[in-house]
Amino acid sequence: MGTRTTRASSFPGAGAIRETGRLYALGLEVGRYTFKRPFQFREFIQQFWFIASVSILPTALVAIPFGAVIALHVGSLTTQIGAQSFTGAASTLAIVQQASPIVTALLIAGAGGSAMCADLGSRTIREEIDAMEVLGVSPIQRLVVPRVLAAMGVAAFLNGMVSVVGVLGGYFFNVILQGGTPGAYLASFSALAQLPDLWISEIKAIVFGFVAGIVASYRGLNPKGGPKGVGDAVNQSVVITFLLLFLLNLVLSTLYLQLVPPKGM
Repeated sequence: MGTRTTRASSFPGAGAIRETGRLYALGLEVGRYTFKRPFQFREFIQQFWFIASVSILPTALVAIPFGAVIALHVGSLTTQIGAQSFTGAASTLAIVQQASPIVTALLIAGAGGSAMCADLGSRTIREEIDAMEVLGVSPIQRLVVPRVLAAMGVAAFLNGMVSVVGVLGGYFFNVILQGGTPGAYLASFSALAQLPDLWISEIKAIVFGFVAGIVASYRGLNPKGGPKGVGDAVNQSVVITFLLLFLLNLVLSTLYLQLVPPKGM
């Protein structure tokens, strides 16, 4: 009987399924402890400021070329098919709906999430997490919840900044480098864009921030092999977050396009 159980639990992919279940359970625990008092407001403010400080400059610097590349490619395509008047709408909607939340989440995961994972991992190998549990303090409520909420908050604010910077960069490159008309750029955007486009962008950013915080916290709380394991956990958290972000982006984009009809001319 014991041999059968061992074989059943060691089939290919069993470890991945187990890790996915634990990650999902951590997400549920964070949701439960979010509304449980006392809330660690001071820790939340500290983590919010830390994640913002390490993410805001790289995010702004990435947003400019990202918006420029989209504007240049869309402008070239619309010129080929004789639809230059739609350049503003196409490039801006691509930036707001797709590029902005993705860029924000990648920088949150790469800069803030890796630091979050390293911090929790170092606490774990120093047995601080075990000491908190012995004292009756929940490490999830005390450490994980403020970090996850901080990642979500920073992602929402940075998403707005990336949208503005990306749109301005696209406007500059389209009008200055490609000889576009400023009036046509702005008119097409106002004609085809709608408020739900901004809402789905913010929703994506918040969901991506939640996922980045959960994955970083989970890997930080479960390092293997001492200090080297902490470094491996940081690397794994970034890779796993990137994979989940692109999958979630596909799902959310598909749902949005099915539920919200596009605005016509």
